[in-house]
Amino acid sequence: MRRGGLLLRRRGRLLWARLLRRRGRRSARRLDGRRRHAEDRLGWTAGSARRRRHGPAARPAVLGRGEYGSAAIRTRPGGLRHGGCSPSADPGPLSPHLTRFPRRATTAQPAIAARAIRRGRDVRRGHSGYSTPAVKRLPLAEDARPIDLRCDGRPVRAYAGDSVAVALSASDVRVLSRSLKYHRPRGFFCLEGHCGACLMRVDGVPNVRACMEPCRDGMEVAGQNAYPSPDLDVLGAVDWLFPQGMDHHTLMTGSRVLNSVVNRMVRQLGGLGELPDRPAPAFPEPAVDEPDVAVVGAGPAGLAAATAAAAAGADVLLVDEHDVAGGSEWADPRAGRAAVEARVDAARRAGVRFASRSTAVAFYPEDDGGLLAVASPERLTRVRARRYVYATGGYAINQLFVNNDRPGVMAARAVGRLLVRHRVVAGTRAVVVGRGDYPAALAAALRGAGSDVVEVDGDDARVVGVRGRVWVKAVDVDRGGRVDRVPCDLVAVWDTPSPASEAPRQHGCAVRFDPARGGFAVEVDADGRTSVAGVFACGDVCGFVGPRAAADQGERAGATAAREALA
Repeated sequence: MRRGGLLLRRRGRLLWARLLRRRGRRSARRLDGRRRHAEDRLGWTAGSARRRRHGPAARPAVLGRGEYGSAAIRTRPGGLRHGGCSPSADPGPLSPHLTRFPRRATTAQPAIAARAIRRGRDVRRGHSGYSTPAVKRLPLAEDARPIDLRCDGRPVRAYAGDSVAVALSASDVRVLSRSLKYHRPRGFFCLEGHCGACLMRVDGVPNVRACMEPCRDGMEVAGQNAYPSPDLDVLGAVDWLFPQGMDHHTLMTGSRVLNSVVNRMVRQLGGLGELPDRPAPAFPEPAVDEPDVAVVGAGPAGLAAATAAAAAGADVLLVDEHDVAGGSEWADPRAGRAAVEARVDAARRAGVRFASRSTAVAFYPEDDGGLLAVASPERLTRVRARRYVYATGGYAINQLFVNNDRPGVMAARAVGRLLVRHRVVAGTRAVVVGRGDYPAALAAALRGAGSDVVEVDGDDARVVGVRGRVWVKAVDVDRGGRVDRVPCDLVAVWDTPSPASEAPRQHGCAVRFDPARGGFAVEVDADGRTSVAGVFACGDVCGFVGPRAAADQGERAGATAAREALA
């Protein structure tokens, strides 16, 4: 008993000492030592809190590349600032100049940073209090228009052309919602509107795809399926309490009363999001459009097909679900912005009519010889074309490893789209997973933007797991039986895109399963004709071929479709 009492008292003293350390009640000697250590590591100085300069002329303290790449931290009040704030900034592709600021500049910051460094944590913190990676926005064009919105009551700075997901990512807001059953943290994966991991409440409307919703001034955004917030969700304990899975039908079945209580709780927790704040506006009457050629998808293949058909004299309608045309080329650092914009301008000069933010939802063969239903935020359009060209591309695919749904694990094309189109560097310590020309080009582009990059090709090494609670902190890499832990704040995953062949299949086109080409690919001839008369397909929907080959296929298919439509 005496020995047990001593152990309890010793344990109590240890817990009390830990509590005091957490509250910052240290001796002056230890505080000063850690402060000096942090200042040496971070480059903080006594006068840095009073510095008011920013932009290229400022002198940020740069961390060592071995710690956090080339990220800069300055003690300036005001939280996050974006790299596009300076009108005089040089919009060169590899010239980041403004990064993440601490929210408050106080004398206690170096001591706090010292404790974080000693415990192996990232000193850069987001608004949630969790350790989050420092995201950099490269300098924008001088005419970039700033937009102010609010996320869960906090102000967020965005720029014209940003989606909600991009703006939140650039502001270190990474946990967007929680999963339906186990309340696991969710952040966007594909950034193309296909994965469903970025559903949020926008202006009182639930389940809006944050990656597809353009930012507007005064927009109100909130997370879903979490209490009290997506960053800290108490219901996330379900994932911890049931590591082997949970079947709510078998919970508390030994007692009828307890089972009734559990079922009532499950019904309350079921569903995703809450009802809208106000009724939906009345939908207008459907419109009718009868072009010569209707092209679905405005990626490299679709743009080439539409341009070739319009150049041949056909009336061409180009339908695309994104706000700007370009598709996967906006995610390719080898092409760059100039090449994409040149292809879009060529289509406009040829007379192509663009239907942006419009989705081809279904083809109805029984209605007047068949019609394509195209839904936009404004109205539904019935499209009856003489010829149809499907250039719907492919879906980003995740790889199989433990915790591959953790926020911070993104499709490689999502990371590329952030970098090329939105000039956002998604992380300073990246792991690029996959082999091929595209992941190699993405890794080179991230290095050029100042990130430390580790490439895992899947042959000599492969990722077997991800570590991190609400954001990825490290990956476990299997190197021939030896598992190494690689610290990181970003995992970019590449695998062969899966053909988006649902619409051609609904139209009756024959498909063939080919694992080497990504899945169920549409079968076509040399000119893009499918098994259905008057229907063409080109690009990655016929099996992944890459942007250049897809554009060549699209040009042949568009010219042939126009020739048949005008015959």
